Amino acid sequence: MAIPGNLLSATTEMVDPNTSGWTTKLNATIGKGSGGRNGDGCLAVKSVAAGEAQARTVSSYTITAGVIYQAFADASGATVPERIGIRWLNTAGTEVSITWSLTTMAASASWHRISVAGAAPVGAAKAQVVLSMMTPAAPNVISYFENAYLGLPMRTTGNLFGFGTESTEIDASGWVSEVNATVSRQVPVAPWSVDWYWAGGHMLSLTATAAGNAAVRAVDRPSVTPGTEYLAHAYLQPPTVASAAWIELRFYDSNGNQVQATRAQLAAPGVGFYRQLVSAIAPANAATCGFAAGLDGAAAGQVLRLETIVIRSLTPMVTGTVLPYANGSFEQGTGGWTTTSGPATLARSTPWGAAGIAGSYALTVSSATAATSTIRSPLVPVTEGVNWRAQIITKISTGTWTTVTVRVRWYDAGSVSLGTSTGNTYAVPAGSWYLLTSDAVAPAGATQAAVEVVGVASSTAAALWVDSVALWQVLPLTAVQAVPGDGYIRLTLRELPDNYLITVYRVTPDGLRALVRGTSRLIDQQEVTGDAMVLEDHEAPLGVQVFYRIELYSAAGVLASTRSSDPVTLTLDDINTAWLKDPGNPQRNCLVVMQRAPDWQRPIEQASFVVRGRRNKVVLSGRRQGLEGDLAIWTRTDAEREALHLLLDSGNVLLWQAVPGMGVSDMYLSVATVTEGRIGRLAQEQWRAWTLPATEQDMPVTTGVNGAAGRTWQDVVAEFATCADLLDVYATSEDLLLDQRMG
Repeated sequence: MAIPGNLLSATTEMVDPNTSGWTTKLNATIGKGSGGRNGDGCLAVKSVAAGEAQARTVSSYTITAGVIYQAFADASGATVPERIGIRWLNTAGTEVSITWSLTTMAASASWHRISVAGAAPVGAAKAQVVLSMMTPAAPNVISYFENAYLGLPMRTTGNLFGFGTESTEIDASGWVSEVNATVSRQVPVAPWSVDWYWAGGHMLSLTATAAGNAAVRAVDRPSVTPGTEYLAHAYLQPPTVASAAWIELRFYDSNGNQVQATRAQLAAPGVGFYRQLVSAIAPANAATCGFAAGLDGAAAGQVLRLETIVIRSLTPMVTGTVLPYANGSFEQGTGGWTTTSGPATLARSTPWGAAGIAGSYALTVSSATAATSTIRSPLVPVTEGVNWRAQIITKISTGTWTTVTVRVRWYDAGSVSLGTSTGNTYAVPAGSWYLLTSDAVAPAGATQAAVEVVGVASSTAAALWVDSVALWQVLPLTAVQAVPGDGYIRLTLRELPDNYLITVYRVTPDGLRALVRGTSRLIDQQEVTGDAMVLEDHEAPLGVQVFYRIELYSAAGVLASTRSSDPVTLTLDDINTAWLKDPGNPQRNCLVVMQRAPDWQRPIEQASFVVRGRRNKVVLSGRRQGLEGDLAIWTRTDAEREALHLLLDSGNVLLWQAVPGMGVSDMYLSVATVTEGRIGRLAQEQWRAWTLPATEQDMPVTTGVNGAAGRTWQDVVAEFATCADLLDVYATSEDLLLDQRMG
């Protein structure tokens, strides 16, 4: 599988089908091994004599001095540890320097990640990846490498921290000791998944200086918005199973004073790597946030390692839920839930990974006797008179439960109960997780609500797991809205089932269906990645009523359900205008003025033959081709002229759209040599007359809609200190939007 953004070729990355992307550098021979994960092939590096052995990429890759680059690979070697480096070369191909990673702490035959990152030094113009076996004691020692990458740093989109703080691949300067700890970097043997690119070789290491509590914290304090819910997480490797390892999300006011700290402790099932999460809502006086981690009651010399440290705005489990993540996911405790009646006791499930749908923990409801118990969430704000839906996902842990009821209890502004909804009662068999919901309209005067779960235990020592609790206002499953100013229809889909496949059609009055374009291609049995989806259909016809048909598949080819939208019509205010669109880059779409309706030709390949003695020729014809002709248009301002140049620069297949009745149907076309003419003699005249030689094309089916891919301005702020720093990285604002960097 190709690693996104890799400068290395697929052959060099995968070492398939051969080793042509690699050569020896020092004391080594190379060959092709088997048993790789990114394809079967891998690079076998064999030492010629005792001492360090190195291999490097054959090619060197263009880079920009001063820009940070990352290299990583997966390694396997039972005899000696490894390291990886980026070799910097000048324009003449002479080595400037090598940025080396630390050496792995042990040799291991299992596949593990090695990684390094650093800024290209002054004078560097090219780079190579160097793989190293550290000082084998004899010849013929072999280590294996594959899944190699060289490119811009891999960081978590949306992380408030920059790459250096998140990964420590460059150094540990983003971290300081807070109490009884030293900060360093180590490279333990860590078996990350082959396609998990955000975890590297170097890890932040907290070493307890003496017995007692130990902690480190991040230097960076990114800005936050009061009232916004944030999620922090990191992979932790505790020194022992019994270690009290924790992470903490902190908020600070504008003076740098800490105003809130929320901690989550890891319930480790072993001494591997486990991702711990913690969430909190930024208080009203919060200006910045921070991250800390530590060990309580550590022994002197004990080490806690951290990897992929992230703080980001929280994506809710269900779009629109008013229940905070901590109260519905139970990643840091029981979420403020209480038992209002019955013998049930509440606890967070343990250890990590034993139970959980949202994250790695669930709420454990334990009943020592066969009895009915009611548990209740904290109060959350609601609006009266509208429909609300409560959801839990539950599974029997031990014993038997006859029924589980989900309902909502309503409260007024003074927190006085207004009663409960009727609720839905479910029989819950053992063995699986079940999603249970209940709908109810908030009564008059209701401003707050709580989710209640009533469980009937029918055996002693019964336990029930509850997770992924949400409460949200029920909105239409499918909604459409025409956006005529920008020439598209917005389609909103809600409550999509996780891990299903989805197909989206646009249906015209004649019954014809056309697939709607998504971020990667036309949406045809693509995987659902969230419970809500917002699509911008820039290829919807003008002046024609359409609706959307959505098909959901539980597995490839297995249709589970369908839904349809209301009809909607996209209009155009001025019939003398038309849209020229790039289906893959809607930010380039242009509204232009038509000079005149085009005259079309339909060429055909023909060969004619004169037959002696016959009056008529014999003509052999191919299939008549699509339309060809000149589109004559005007642009009215310099801004429109520059926008049209940007649209035409790529040479992509374009979509031409005019209103019905103009004698021109929607048409995909390619544009040949363009003529741009003035319409008057005044230099200040901004109108331009254009002639676009157009050839009809088929609709592009593999083109996806370009976009920011989840990036926000926060990602830019996390990577660049000033606006001036962007000038050396991005040529245009569109390149900034799409994260397309120079070099």
